[in-house]
Amino acid sequence: MDKKVAIIGAGNLATRVSLELHNKGVEIVQVYSRTVTSALSLARMLGCNYVTKPEKITPDADIYLISVSDMVVTELLSKMQFNNKLIAHTAGSIAMSELAKFSKNYGVFYPLQTFSKFRDVSFSKIPFCIEANNKKNEAILSELASTISKDVRLINSEQRKQLHLAAVFACNFTNHMYAIANELINNKDLPFDILLPLINETASKVKNMTPRAAQTGPALRLDKNVMQDHTNMLNGKPRLKKIYNQLSENINEFHKIPKS
Repeated sequence: MDKKVAIIGAGNLATRVSLELHNKGVEIVQVYSRTVTSALSLARMLGCNYVTKPEKITPDADIYLISVSDMVVTELLSKMQFNNKLIAHTAGSIAMSELAKFSKNYGVFYPLQTFSKFRDVSFSKIPFCIEANNKKNEAILSELASTISKDVRLINSEQRKQLHLAAVFACNFTNHMYAIANELINNKDLPFDILLPLINETASKVKNMTPRAAQTGPALRLDKNVMQDHTNMLNGKPRLKKIYNQLSENINEFHKIPKS
């Protein structure tokens, strides 16, 4: 792809996506971050320059990928001049229309994946959700995504918001459950890796079973003796006890509902 790309942001997503684009031959011309350390670190890996002031962003890029906190997107972009170049955010929950005030060419470049700044991830199977304000921009963003992924989909803003909500349950909340589990067994001097075969099999099952069919455990069976024993063990942890009871109740109620 012969388009020049500027990266607005230097966090987890911006780092992994920009490095992958760079490795596939896409020209990254500049990185913006409000902190010198983050901007400089990423720019060095990409072999480009960097800026820490919004008004210093280059006017010479063809595509501006915006990967900053949802809370600061509007404020930040209002300080930049894009001269109607193509701008695209990478957020799951921001409507595409929010970009209309900053350029006549805008869209969404959203990878459905969890990223950590210094952890490699295989991009070829990551779904990239693309949306744009016209067919030309849609084609440009789709082509850019296709340089790093084999799974490029046209997803509108309402679909993407629902997908992002689902992703929070499937990823963020699930990972928090791992953190809770880790604390619970650490209290008894047990290592977290003892849970890894269970975690791996749980994730593997839903590749060829529905999550409903894959569910097991005392809440599904309404095994009151086990559940009472568990809640007694959490007497000193009222918040965890509340989570346990609410999830158990929800699991049992969910499985009483006929399949739709």
